[in-house]
Amino acid sequence: MIVRLEKRDAPVDLRVRAPPSKSYTHRALIAAALAEGESFIQEPLIAEDTLLTLTALRSLGVEIKEEMGGIRIHGTGGVIRPGRRIKLDLKNSGTSMRLLASVGLLADQPVILTGSERMCKRPIRDLVEALNAIGGDVRYLGQPGYPPIEVSGRLCGGQVTISPYVSSQFITSLLMTAPYAEEDLLISLAGLSVSSSYLDITVDLMTSFCASVQADATHTFRVKSGRPFQGRQYQVEGDYSSASYFFAIAAVCGGDVTVENLNTNSTQGDRQFISLLERMGCKADPGQDSYHLARYGTLTGIDCDMSTMPDTVQTLAAVAIFAEGDTVIRGISHLRHKESDRIEAIERVLSTVGAGIATSEDQIRVVPGPLHGGEIDPKNDHRTAMSGAVLGLGIGTLSILDAECVGKSYPGFWDRLKEAGLWSGIY
Repeated sequence: MIVRLEKRDAPVDLRVRAPPSKSYTHRALIAAALAEGESFIQEPLIAEDTLLTLTALRSLGVEIKEEMGGIRIHGTGGVIRPGRRIKLDLKNSGTSMRLLASVGLLADQPVILTGSERMCKRPIRDLVEALNAIGGDVRYLGQPGYPPIEVSGRLCGGQVTISPYVSSQFITSLLMTAPYAEEDLLISLAGLSVSSSYLDITVDLMTSFCASVQADATHTFRVKSGRPFQGRQYQVEGDYSSASYFFAIAAVCGGDVTVENLNTNSTQGDRQFISLLERMGCKADPGQDSYHLARYGTLTGIDCDMSTMPDTVQTLAAVAIFAEGDTVIRGISHLRHKESDRIEAIERVLSTVGAGIATSEDQIRVVPGPLHGGEIDPKNDHRTAMSGAVLGLGIGTLSILDAECVGKSYPGFWDRLKEAGLWSGIY
């Protein structure tokens, strides 16, 4: 579908509810599947990515029942019995691919993980080497270093060092299955992790399911063997990445927005997106499970490091073209390995609407300029499409192709804009 957006000439006055967190949902589903006993995951995100994880777990033999208000999962105690060699097609879900790669070591039969054409171009070598170092027998079925892969072997545990520069999800994958290793697992990082805030989410989730995981200042994680996840009722918190688009709309159009269903003490790195908007000239106030943001003055460009909040880089870039002065965003080299090359996407999209853009391997500079409408092809990247909505409401006469790709993380996004009177629904 094609979404056409027109410029918002009046300040906004919005109140919306953030959808559940995609990151927490993936982790909660896997923890519940591996746990001892039954779990009920309350208000999980139901979107393309999380449904791929759910479907894969079912294929691995996990008993799952969707109920009103959540998902009931009968834990396997870490013993995965698909009963046959199985192939999991994870489409374009990098989180599913990476987290389930380690789960495959717990299966009684080899597990093949594959995905879309783009997925098979996203690197996985560091994770494969780490799994093989702790007992796995993981091999490539296509180009070395990339999916598809076949996972078999054992999860022995011990010590392993892994590069953290491509994706923090490699480390999360090891952590999530470590309670079921034959001995304690000690994970050392060869440097500072990109997207380190996502490791905070992982540790928080694992602790909630009663695993024993410790992290220290030397970038080392220790997970105790024999302390499996325990089934429980778990409430998934709201998603700051998805909320960022509504905060950005208020920043660009002026006015007020309140986003509900947000844990104001969340470990989500994208919570810091609000503080960047404050630096640009907005005013933000936390409420009870909500955040209110307003902008009535001028936006100014900033220089910032977004290494801990990669999913909001495109959102900030969309805001930056409406500011006075340049904005420099640093710490983003790993964006080249997302659903699309998001550094290239930012350059392509902002150039389309008239902004100046200069990119390097690890940063971008956004230079405001005379803006105009046009047509954006998100190339099947949900975050490119949703950040395009921010641009459209600020510029006008902007069409977004393949707009349904937002279903990967936020299926109701366009409905929320329509309910708020920001999109006519005609396309």
